[in-house]
Parts: sequence; structure tokens; C-alpha cells
Amino acid sequence: MTVAETIQSLTKTHLDSGYGLLFGQCITAVGWIQHTVPPGCPGLVELPMSDVSGPGIAVGAALMGRRPILVLRFQSFLWLAASPIVNYAAKSMDIWGVPCPLLIRAIATEGNGAGPVHSNCFHSVFAHMPGLTVLAPMTPSQYRTAWDEWLSGSGPVLMSEHRTSYQSDREFADTRTWQDADSSTRHVTVIALSASQFRMEEVRAQCADEGIELDIIYCWRLKPFVATENIRGSLETTGCGLVIDAGFEICGIARSIAYELTQLTGYPVMALGQADRSSGVAPRLENGTPSVERIVEAIHRLIQRR
Repeated sequence: MTVAETIQSLTKTHLDSGYGLLFGQCITAVGWIQHTVPPGCPGLVELPMSDVSGPGIAVGAALMGRRPILVLRFQSFLWLAASPIVNYAAKSMDIWGVPCPLLIRAIATEGNGAGPVHSNCFHSVFAHMPGLTVLAPMTPSQYRTAWDEWLSGSGPVLMSEHRTSYQSDREFADTRTWQDADSSTRHVTVIALSASQFRMEEVRAQCADEGIELDIIYCWRLKPFVATENIRGSLETTGCGLVIDAGFEICGIARSIAYELTQLTGYPVMALGQADRSSGVAPRLENGTPSVERIVEAIHRLIQRR
């Protein structure tokens, strides 16, 4: 089952229960939102092309006891949807003691000539807001676990999805080479966030050809971030790490996690993300998830600094 099929199946069960609602623009058009929405289910609400008021309607439904889903076709729409999400949904429990179990499905994309408006991943900005959980699942099992966390919780969840993942049925497992590592080996811990997870096999192969061993940790829980035993154990052996994200590096979640891990372990951890520039429509102007070449270059710099 692909990620898109997983989302569609989970959504269908939720809507058929009579407890859920799904809000979005053009739900029935252009392939039912990349085939992630089940056709013909009850509870589908077509929002008008009013990007500011629509999210407020979804937040209101959550405050009134429903468990709704708000689908934003492009993460650039998060800027317009931000006010009701951060000023009401995220603050509801802290200020009023009222649950607001809203799921915001915000879809990142890049490439294919999408241009400067629809070629970005903005989950970092929303990780800044207290009361808002931010998850970025990229595999079917990651998505199911993230979905269960939302259903069992009482607060809003921003599900930072990425179109790169939708047609994939792959699962990723953390490497554990650090347990048997030779201290003389050039060895680096790599923590992959969002769509960077799909770069890791090629990065590992290229580094192996150069005699560099990688511990790769696939991380989808951005906030709250958990420094797992696997992450801490790896850094204790490798002595350095790199956090890679599909969003902007400047003021991004990758830098936040890298800082947190450096303070926690005492080892240098760097961050890598999108370059600090707007993307264009022409292929040469695109600005997306760091390429394999950029990731390998960052690994080289990290080894040199160490």
C-alpha cells in the first residue's frame, strides 16, 4: 500500500465513523487531492476559494467537538491559514482548557515547474508555535503511527506531507552500524527529515564508495522532537551529526534539532536544508530538498571540521 492509499484508507474509516469531517478546496477535482481523499464519503466539505475563512471554519468544528481534517493543497497556503491555526487551535487548551483536535494536512511540493509560490515546505515556522504538534511522515507505517497519535490526542496536529512520498510504498529502518563501529572509520550520524529520507540510500552508497560509513536515522516527529537512544548512541560513537530537511535551512527545524542535539551530547551537529532563495519555474532555478551532491558535500565538510 502506498502512502496515498494509506491516507485514503485511514480517512475513509474516519469519515465513515460519522465523527470526522474533511474540509478543503477543490476536493473532487484534480484526482481527489493526489488520490488521498476517498470519493463519495460522508463529511466532505468543499470550501470556497477564501483561504483565510476556510481554516477558521475547520477550527470552529474542532472546538465544537468534532475531529476534522483540513487539507491544504500547497504548504504556501499555510501563510493564509495561519491566524486561526496558531491563534485559536494551538492556544485553545492552554488558555481556555478546550480541546481542538484538528488535523491540518499541509502538502509540500517541489520541482515540475511549480514555481516560487507552490514549491516550498514550511513546517519549521509552525513548529515555533506552542500547542501545535508537527509531524512529517514519509512512509505508510510512519503515517499510520502519526495518525494514531492525532486520534489519541486532544490538540491540533500539523501533518507536513510531501508529494514525493505519495506513490511510494517503501519503509525505512534506522541503521545501527554505530554498535560495531571501528573508531578509526570515518563515520557520521545523519538524521533525515521529511523528503530527504528518499535521498538516503543513494547518499549512503556514494559515501560507502569513499570509505565513509553513515548511521542514518529516519525522523518524522519534528515537534516535539525526541532524542532517542538510537540517535544519542550513534552520536556517542561517530562524534558528529548532520540533520537534513526539505524545508529552508535558515531558522529551520533542522537547525533547531541540530542545536538541541549539540547541547545534549556535546558533539557537533550541523544542519542542511533548502537554500535561502526563492525557487523559479525553470529547472535551473528550482530550490527543493538538498540534492545527493549537496548532502555528500556537507558530510565532507563535517568530517573535515571534526
